[in-house]
Amino acid sequence: MAYDDLRSFLRALEREGDLKRIKVEVDPYLEVGEIVDRVQKAKGPALLFENVKGSAMPLAMNVFGTERRLSKALGLKSPDDIAEKIGGLLRPELPQGFTGFREAFGKLASMAHVPPRNVKSADAPVHEVVLTGEDVDLEQLPALFTWPLDGGSFFNLGLTHTKDPDSGVRNLGLYRLQRHDRRTIGMHWQIHKDSRNHAAVAAKRGEKLPVAIAFGCPPAVTYAATAPLPGDIDEYLFAGFVAGERVRMVDCKTVPLQVPADAEVVLEGWLEPGEVLPEGPFGDHTGFYTPQEPFPALTIDCVTMRRRPLLQSIVVGRPPTEDGPLGKFTERFFLPLLKVIIPDIVDYDLPEAGGFHNCVIVSIDKKYPKHAQKVMHAIWGAHMMSLTKLIVVVDADCDVHDYQEVAWRALGNVDYSRDLSVVEGPVDHLDHASYQQFWGGKAGIDATRKLPEEGYTRDGGWPEMVASDPETAARVTRRWKEYGL
Repeated sequence: MAYDDLRSFLRALEREGDLKRIKVEVDPYLEVGEIVDRVQKAKGPALLFENVKGSAMPLAMNVFGTERRLSKALGLKSPDDIAEKIGGLLRPELPQGFTGFREAFGKLASMAHVPPRNVKSADAPVHEVVLTGEDVDLEQLPALFTWPLDGGSFFNLGLTHTKDPDSGVRNLGLYRLQRHDRRTIGMHWQIHKDSRNHAAVAAKRGEKLPVAIAFGCPPAVTYAATAPLPGDIDEYLFAGFVAGERVRMVDCKTVPLQVPADAEVVLEGWLEPGEVLPEGPFGDHTGFYTPQEPFPALTIDCVTMRRRPLLQSIVVGRPPTEDGPLGKFTERFFLPLLKVIIPDIVDYDLPEAGGFHNCVIVSIDKKYPKHAQKVMHAIWGAHMMSLTKLIVVVDADCDVHDYQEVAWRALGNVDYSRDLSVVEGPVDHLDHASYQQFWGGKAGIDATRKLPEEGYTRDGGWPEMVASDPETAARVTRRWKEYGL
């Protein structure tokens, strides 16, 4: 089963011995970050800090730090469970490309157990306590100062709700949030993000933008906020599909938005057009500090919470981090949908070391000359895959998740004067390697077997790979114990 709220999941982890309570006082300035980074790199348990200096609120960390925990949180045996369900939505009659992508998700709306359902404020745990005016004090929430050169304290797992001022379509996104003072937080809305577009539309109309930020949400909702869905696909529809049940939603107290009724804490406010403050630096998931830049500054007018709330956050930095399982689940979930857009793909892998967007390893069943190059350009044109900096294309008989195998192909099968494609295009807002912000160079490596039609005309053609004699290999397997090995 999926879990209805964060605290029920934490109780389940504790029963299994996969949650550790830290009862001694810990400092959110550097100390919590150092503890969590060590534990998550060791694939250790979820952590519940019960005595965070400066706050009465417990802090849950490393909750999704292993694939096993994330699978359990979503009620799955593995991410392939949902990948199979998504694949079942993709019928042959669906057109290819983004139309098929959206039609596939459109089918979810007909499932009674998927769309979110509204509940009254009296039935929403997150409305048990309501603070307004001078009672709002973000200093009471445990924000983390994680790395020595960070520009301040940050909330790293607040789910940000906005809606398009023109269409009214809502968006759920995950952005870092710098605490500027007791009522102001910085919104790190990068150039490619939907919330940034919503703010731009509101500013053009001379209107304030309503914003709500939820912490400690049901696990399926938190995961959905990380998924790179197109802007017109509702994250709450996707969360219901993943969890297999409808998400309970409640109207906010002071802004025209809805949030999960079973969240732990919600911040509400109106973003004034042109209201910005310097944000950062921040030790980000790239493993490098991102620079200080001006970003929108949101004034919080209302805080709602449970009677005894807890906050959930994550530590990002040099991989591996808690981002790893979240990124791998997205990789698996979206393979069937990526195949709708690019049916040539057999499988793909997004290495965590590349931040899940800097590198894509993709296998294809090569059928014609320059097939690999066709797939490279299709990937660069596929939604947020456009930010990919390196694409390595291998044959279908290569396991894309075996990096030793991929490296062997990529290092041995390539003539870089012919098999390397270099282009320019958009890169991630956080990319520090591009010589100017937002765009830069990209490369595609064709590590497939080369065809005569591609100019490979050497005598004998492309060589065969070394492999054991099947009959001998079977005999050795049968006799293995006899050898005393």
